[in-house]
Amino acid sequence: MRQIYLAATGQNRGKTTVSLGLLAALIGRGLPTGFIKPVGQRYALLDGVPADEDAILMKQVFGLPDPPSSISPVHIPRGFTKSFIGGEVVEDLGARILAAYAAVSAGRDVLLVEGTGHAGVGSVIDLSNAAVAKMLGARALIVSEAGVGRPIDEIVLNRALFARHGVDVVGAVVNKVDLDAHPSLHGILEQGLARHGIELLGVLPYRPILSNPTLSVLMEQMKGELIHPGPDLDRPIEHVSIAAMRAEHAMEAAHTGGLVIVPGDREDVIGAAAATAVAARAHASENGLNARRAGIAGLVLTGGYRPSLFIVDEVRRSDLFCFFLDLETYDAASRIHDLLVKTHTADTEKIETIKDLVADNLDIDRILERFAEPIRT
Repeated sequence: MRQIYLAATGQNRGKTTVSLGLLAALIGRGLPTGFIKPVGQRYALLDGVPADEDAILMKQVFGLPDPPSSISPVHIPRGFTKSFIGGEVVEDLGARILAAYAAVSAGRDVLLVEGTGHAGVGSVIDLSNAAVAKMLGARALIVSEAGVGRPIDEIVLNRALFARHGVDVVGAVVNKVDLDAHPSLHGILEQGLARHGIELLGVLPYRPILSNPTLSVLMEQMKGELIHPGPDLDRPIEHVSIAAMRAEHAMEAAHTGGLVIVPGDREDVIGAAAATAVAARAHASENGLNARRAGIAGLVLTGGYRPSLFIVDEVRRSDLFCFFLDLETYDAASRIHDLLVKTHTADTEKIETIKDLVADNLDIDRILERFAEPIRT
């Protein structure tokens, strides 16, 4: 059985993107393929059972028959690491992973194992990515993101920890590369990694839809009050602007798909945004374009100020997304900038983009070939 252990050089590098796209490609080839995320950090309940969010995503998108306890055997709730260090956790977590691994791998030709973060994540509970890959006898594929020096440095650093545990790193994938602006970057990365004996197994081009949070993600991760949902909560936030100027100038600075952050007492700006949204949708409809994605994406009201009921009604009539945060404007902008972008089952457009992106830019047969070779000892 081929098993592919996916690790990353850090958070938000695109490991889940590669995992989802790779799983789709393997299943699409008719290969009996299983999935497991041995150690998870962010979890939710599925049928009343706690499981890692990425494991839930894979199970639901691909209809995997395995129970949540098998595809996500260990998750780390709040306070778990303190309990582990204090000796309060007595269960053999490694044995739990091995039991789940045996169940998921049965009858499969390929097993995709998704790690958690960089090679050292999980060390605090003696289950780092490198240690788990060693336990499963798996090779690793490392995912990093665009750049030249940083991805190579990070990949080499992570490879060193895997090597210390006797785990063979087969290669790397670099994500979020702007190939239009840097068409030669693929070759440069390939040469740079080859100098360290690491094969570049693919480069994924940057796609805004995969990196930008949606309006629903904003609502999910920030404590606030929804004033109006607008026509499309799955719309990506492509830009963020702060309206700290006159209304006409604020609208000139706003972009299609942008989120405008404005103090709640700037009713001139809020009213102008509502009127602009209506005009943008009308223009899109007249020209056969998608009116639901026309104009700005929405408004975030800040400063603890609430607009008058008249202005609120105007926003609702315009069908413009509007969210109230009891934060100062700069604080709100900073937190929105740092939103953690995760793929959810309902993100159908994003999921299809991921499948196409991986199928078009990774040589799946080559990856399968590398992971079929005997493990070096």
